[in-house]
Amino acid sequence: MASIIYPGSFDPVTFGHIDIIKRASRNYDLVYVSVLDNNQKTPLFTVEERVKMLQDVTKDFDNVIVESFSGLLIDYAKKKKVHMVLRGLRALTDFEYELHMAQTNSIISGGTLETVFMSTDMEYSYLSSSTVREVARYHGDVSKFVPDSVLKCLNDKFR
Repeated sequence: MASIIYPGSFDPVTFGHIDIIKRASRNYDLVYVSVLDNNQKTPLFTVEERVKMLQDVTKDFDNVIVESFSGLLIDYAKKKKVHMVLRGLRALTDFEYELHMAQTNSIISGGTLETVFMSTDMEYSYLSSSTVREVARYHGDVSKFVPDSVLKCLNDKFR
């Protein structure tokens, strides 16, 4: 069975993330959408809230599992017995950072963890979670960027 891990902060999940998940679910038997619990960052949503939002927006994908992890991605991948990581790319600037991370993970894992890059659909190439948070913080309309369930969570957060 070909499995892949799509890790990220997903703070919050956007249509760009969902596009990557949807396309991955067509190409892999099992897709782990894995929310990183990173204590070095101060996210808007808790890990539990982000997992719940992702579970809601992926409920129609039979081969997608949403969960969280902390620590090194390579340790999480070993635990899941998965050797492929998926990273979405919006622009050239994403590639430089993601390539660095992919090479680091490959070296640390002894070459057992491979990274697959998927370019985001042009429709979402400008979209980032940080942009969504910033616009929502000032009560701007983010309905074109996130599903209704995520929009509700954002509106609740910024009331």
